[in-house]
Amino acid sequence: MTLTWEELVVDCEDFVAQGHWWADALSWQIVDEDEEGIELKNPTGAGPTLLFLNVPEGKTVKNRLHLDFVPDDQDAEVERLLAMGATRADVGQGKQTWVVVEDPEGNEFCVLSAR
Repeated sequence: MTLTWEELVVDCEDFVAQGHWWADALSWQIVDEDEEGIELKNPTGAGPTLLFLNVPEGKTVKNRLHLDFVPDDQDAEVERLLAMGATRADVGQGKQTWVVVEDPEGNEFCVLSAR
């Protein structure tokens, strides 16, 4: 038996706003959008999709799972994301080579240094 990773589901208060924010942030394609959710796909077709769905409760604690991204230019990418509505986050990471930011609903993710 094998498992294939199909998608990552992101709980939201406003899946429309979140889905479109992440589509813009990642330059990913919206492959499905209806009254229940938005699904995004990497334009290369590689990897799992991201599916944004509404849930009744808001986020209250640090994420147990988060995404890491490797940009060409970390400083420029962090500034671009901040200009889009992301905020810097302190999750106790101290001084590191990565930057922790939050999307507009407070979900943490990391922008790593260029490889």
